[in-house]
Amino acid sequence: MAKQLLLLLLLFIVHGVESAPPPHSCDPSNPTTKLYQFCRTDLPIGKRARDLVSRLTIDEKISQLVNTAPGIPRLGVPAYEWWSEALHGVAYAGPGIRFNGTVKAATSFPQVILTAASFDSYEWFRIAQVIGKEARGVYNAGQANGMTFWAPNINIFRDPRWGRGQETPGEDPMMTGTYAVAYVRGLQGDSFDGRKTLSNHLQASACCKHFTAYDLDRWKGITRYVFNAQVSLADLAETYQPPFKKCIEEGRASGIMCAYNRVNGIPSCADPNLLTRTARGQWAFRGYITSDCDAVSIIYDAQGYAKSPEDAVADVLKAGMDVNCGSYLQKHTKSALQQKKVSETDIDRALLNLFSVRIRLGLFNGDPTKLPYGNISPNEVCSPAHQALALDAARNGIVLLKNNLKLLPFSKRSVSSLAVIGPNAHVVKTLLGNYAGPPCKTVTPLDALRSYVKNAVYHQGCDSVACSNAAIDQAVAIAKNADHVVLIMGLDQTQEKEDFDRVDLSLPGKQQELITSVANAAKKPVVLVLICGGPVDISFAANNNKIGSIIWAGYPGEAGGIAISEIIFGDHNPGGRLPVTWYPQSFVNIQMTDMRMRSATGYPGRTYKFYKGPKVYEFGHGLSYSAYSYRLKTLAETNLYLNQSKAQTNSDSVRYTLVSEMGKEGCDVAKTKVTVEVENQGEMAGKHPVLMFARHERGGEDGKRAEKQLVGFKSIVLSNGEKAEMEFEIGLCEHLSRANEFGVMVLEEGKYFLTVGDSELPLIVNV
Repeated sequence: MAKQLLLLLLLFIVHGVESAPPPHSCDPSNPTTKLYQFCRTDLPIGKRARDLVSRLTIDEKISQLVNTAPGIPRLGVPAYEWWSEALHGVAYAGPGIRFNGTVKAATSFPQVILTAASFDSYEWFRIAQVIGKEARGVYNAGQANGMTFWAPNINIFRDPRWGRGQETPGEDPMMTGTYAVAYVRGLQGDSFDGRKTLSNHLQASACCKHFTAYDLDRWKGITRYVFNAQVSLADLAETYQPPFKKCIEEGRASGIMCAYNRVNGIPSCADPNLLTRTARGQWAFRGYITSDCDAVSIIYDAQGYAKSPEDAVADVLKAGMDVNCGSYLQKHTKSALQQKKVSETDIDRALLNLFSVRIRLGLFNGDPTKLPYGNISPNEVCSPAHQALALDAARNGIVLLKNNLKLLPFSKRSVSSLAVIGPNAHVVKTLLGNYAGPPCKTVTPLDALRSYVKNAVYHQGCDSVACSNAAIDQAVAIAKNADHVVLIMGLDQTQEKEDFDRVDLSLPGKQQELITSVANAAKKPVVLVLICGGPVDISFAANNNKIGSIIWAGYPGEAGGIAISEIIFGDHNPGGRLPVTWYPQSFVNIQMTDMRMRSATGYPGRTYKFYKGPKVYEFGHGLSYSAYSYRLKTLAETNLYLNQSKAQTNSDSVRYTLVSEMGKEGCDVAKTKVTVEVENQGEMAGKHPVLMFARHERGGEDGKRAEKQLVGFKSIVLSNGEKAEMEFEIGLCEHLSRANEFGVMVLEEGKYFLTVGDSELPLIVNV
């Protein structure tokens, strides 16, 4: 017997054991499977979902309305967890993913705000594609109870103080919508152009959040749980809603999350106009809608919008929400049903949406490892190719804000000693930002810089990022003895995060004093590296000649330290550009609760589109080690006639037409193309984002129109001295329209100007 046990143990060690397949339904080896229509893959998904729902008791139905849904053993339906996170890599922020088995880590990409700075939508797609693939790898390893991921965050980064701005693609609605489409297509297994048919099988499920006008967490005692966002119809139509519209219509997201806050008095999760008439009706959304966590409970408990828990349940189910993150629906739906505040039909509607998504994920088709995406091995998580993409993303996002007298790049041969100073120089966690998982591996900026200069001397400078205590004298002494100094400063999750907004735009504590003292003492101008998500007012550094170069590195992910050092020593030519405006400290005088985008008397407006105040750095700012020139070539059509018989005239005596009157056919025709010639006039090859803006001849003079707006962006790699042409298609309906005071998109006649850098081209629109 002992010999047999030893033999079995040896076989186990040599061959391992076949792990059980991940949770699923409809195992063909189970004879009862053949009795269920919901197991028949030849039937339409809707019919399968209806069959399953019809077999449930009322208690079983109610049990499925929460994120941690229990199993239904008598039907062979396993438990399911709706809440998993994958903002910039498969994360452990939700209960659906575990890193306690074969898979111990996942590729940790840069936080979204830095990834966005590459202005490269194909790179965004590739990152999401990897995240979706790694999610399947984790699931196939049996370490996931669900494949629904609550990302991307596509709220507009409206206010620089917002703690979650780091999670977003920035402040521009068109760019944010483009990011949403790229992310959703990549994660769900679509093609980049969206032409792949996904109706029968998702790689993973994406969820666009937080719907809508959500961008305040906790500021001066006001929380997201009670905040009532007062938003004009124009701002809703032009700023807050477009990313969600694109996410649904073009990305074909299978999930939406409704937000905590109220919008014009109505809780987002209880608003039928938002969830049913707009998302499902106007935008043809086909997926599930989840609440943010405990967002149903606060409708009664905190907001007082509902008069009882049962009323809150009724409000959200009748509005079109399907699943509650939390336990509120599990506790109160039965009594709401007994009080006739909801009907079983309301519950069935939600369940049809929920089970349809689970069927699309392949979880009712038998063993998932024998189906599409079942061949994704857990060994592919953290693969060399995936980690290489994380490094590329950090390289391409990092922004060079200042580079006086071409201080950077440093020569690898001539730097004999280096002082690295600052609280963010040698902390792994800070590189990741929030909503991160355990990274495959990390290299801090200090360790990466030491690969270039072995005797780099390090000093933390501050006791923490808060920098309440700074060892300035010691830092100065170290700086005096080094050839060059790199200061690595900024913020971390103690300064900006979910449920915590900033009240200040300056660097915390004594950071400015430390930076200035070191810069004054150093032999040569110093390099300042900022690791942070939100903008900071560093006017003092921008205007100080002893601070020769400034780099913004966002939260650059697991490979961020390497990317920072490569840029400093010239192994990578920076090309990132800011996806948000950097405001001065005086902006904190504006109430964060003021949701207006457009400027008004005593109010400067928000984002590059409408803001009329001073700036530290503009949206789109970013330097390179090369100089790039642009030449806009003649448009295919410079004079466009819309031939609209229903044209109207506004109060400014400007003729306009409603975009809705033009219809899809009219808008498809109302397009033109423009070619941009780009030349790399520098000595280094580089990847360069080209941004095209448009403005009406009247600009933002009356506060109605944007000063300018982004209408296109593309990224190109050019060798030194190389020229290339890029073609942009300008759709008048999509790119040149604006919202009037009723929230209706209108296209005005007149002269528009298309600009790339200093090059400009007129376009005349006749209505």
